[in-house]
Amino acid sequence: MSGKQDKPEEEQPDDIDNDPATPDNDPEGLIETTVLPEDAAVRDDDEAQRRISPEEALERAEAAAEENWNKYLRAVAELDNVRKRAIRDVENARRYGAEGLAAELLTVADSLEMGLEAADNDGATVESLLEGKQATLKLLQVAMEKTGITAISPEGEPFDPEMHEAMSMQESDTAEPNTVIIVVQRGYQLNGRLLRPARVIVAREPAGD
Repeated sequence: MSGKQDKPEEEQPDDIDNDPATPDNDPEGLIETTVLPEDAAVRDDDEAQRRISPEEALERAEAAAEENWNKYLRAVAELDNVRKRAIRDVENARRYGAEGLAAELLTVADSLEMGLEAADNDGATVESLLEGKQATLKLLQVAMEKTGITAISPEGEPFDPEMHEAMSMQESDTAEPNTVIIVVQRGYQLNGRLLRPARVIVAREPAGD
């Protein structure tokens, strides 16, 4: 037996925090440590995936260029189709735009033919011929209204140089000056657009006044 008595091991206090981040040679934690963010490893993996070979980068660039070229060709083809359709629609409108009016005028033509046949009969009278003409005019007016054509008959209204054409001026004691007293020829509009101005005679003050 040795003369020296073995010293009992000193127990470590329970409240000492054994921080694995603190090196043994730095008991007081004087050495600074850097803690990486949690997504640092993920970013490193993404950067590694982005490191591709020049050949692969060229292939990807060529594929993207081909895709963009195909998109361009499709856009050009679609634009050309739109242009052709627009030209075709304009041509059809020019050729068949009056189809509705033409269909309505067929009834007017039929009425005129029947009136001429009635005039050839020996039993035709002035009254019957007048009634036929009135009926034909009524059919024509209905056909015009259906296609947006309206008459301008401004008798008694103020003179409007945009809608009326003054043929002359006439003194009048009863009508207000610069108003229409006689409609020589009716004007017409198509859906609000002037087709023909009304030809009129406009009142003016008597010379004595």
